[in-house]
Formats: sequence, C-alpha cells, structure tokens
Amino acid sequence: MKTLKFRHNLVKKILDRSKTVTWRLFDDKDLQIGDKIELIDWESSEKFAEAEITGVREKKLGEIEEKDFEGHEKYQSNEEMLEHYKKYYGEKVDMDTVVKIIDFKLLRGNQ
Repeated sequence: MKTLKFRHNLVKKILDRSKTVTWRLFDDKDLQIGDKIELIDWESSEKFAEAEITGVREKKLGEIEEKDFEGHEKYQSNEEMLEHYKKYYGEKVDMDTVVKIIDFKLLRGNQ
C-alpha cells in the first residue's frame, strides 16, 4: 500500500475531514485515482489513517485558483505558498513547477 506523510498539525484536520486534498510535487509514487493509501504522521512516523484517492489533477503552482484550495490549507500569498513548498522540496521549486492535486476520502482513522 502506498503511503503519504503529513505534518502533525494536519492530522486532526484529516481525521475531522476538513482536509480532503493534498498537493504533491515531483510525485515519485505514481498516485492514481482508486489507490488506497496509508496516512503517516511525519513527526511520529505512525500510521494514523487509511484513505482512498478519489481525484487527481495537475497544474503549475502559478496557475492555482481559489477553487483549488477547497479541502486544502490556504496561503496568504503566492510568495508564502512558494516558500512553503521550497521548504519541503528545495530551491528547484518555482511558479512553473507542476503540482499534483490529490483528492482523498478517509476510510479509517486510528485515533
């Protein structure tokens, strides 16, 4: 089963179903609709839920629209969004970097 890691501050939002979308850059797992995934707390490395991918679309960071934030945390500006992803993926990230927007539904939570 494929896994996705989330920072600890997002775990509660996923478990209460207010976060139903994740954005991933440079997808090395070939995430696809229908994939069952284990959700892992980044800090503890513990599995906290299972989910199923219900939608996948791609666009450049610079093309993100308001509707793309539904089910996802918002940023104050494009600069803040860019800095956020540079923190995880390094300086190679720019507004032309393709982001994979992944919709998921929670199947089972461990907490």
